Amino acid sequence: MRTREKILRSLGLRLRQLRESRGLTQEGLGEKAQLDQTYLSGVERGARNPSILVLERVAASLEISLAELFQGVK
Repeated sequence: MRTREKILRSLGLRLRQLRESRGLTQEGLGEKAQLDQTYLSGVERGARNPSILVLERVAASLEISLAELFQGVK
């Protein structure tokens, strides 16, 4: 697996863990971040490469910083 794919999968896993720890569904997080649930699903699976601006919206919706979102992502 290439480095890019590893990073996207690791980010997706981190996002899923954070979302689930807050009791949010993909739909619920999507509503808070104003993103479609299918888009979030793609990010969580590592199939999409979200922009830093999208990630900032997601982090804000989870009430965390971008640094916290990226903790453990490698």
